[in-house]
Amino acid sequence: MSWLAYAVISAVAAAATAILAKLGVEGIPSTLATAVRTVVVTLFAWALVFGLDQQRAIPALSRRTLIYLGLSGVATGISWLAYFRALQMAPASWVAPIDKLSLPFTIALATLWLGEPLTWRAAAGVTLMVIGALLTRA
Repeated sequence: MSWLAYAVISAVAAAATAILAKLGVEGIPSTLATAVRTVVVTLFAWALVFGLDQQRAIPALSRRTLIYLGLSGVATGISWLAYFRALQMAPASWVAPIDKLSLPFTIALATLWLGEPLTWRAAAGVTLMVIGALLTRA
């Protein structure tokens, strides 16, 4: 499967996540909801690791890799905690577009930190997406 197919699967799953999470956080603390979700994701990911026999790569994990994955995990936790709290406070149709503003932040960080190129077309597209996300709440 191509990267694009995986990206589309990710987008569809993220859309389902917003709706399912909105229903799941009703009547419980958002932090508890995030913790339950995290356990499910953890069990699911480890089941895939062992199901695909990828546990053999564990010894190849470098200290650098573990640090970056650990920091990524902390960022994910912060993102999920804030996302679930926002879903408790506002409609999913308001929260999800603002959450997707991670796109311009990702592109900016990829340009600055990873040295990835930023074309005028990408900049224009991201600008339009930002405007669209902001208009969904107007």
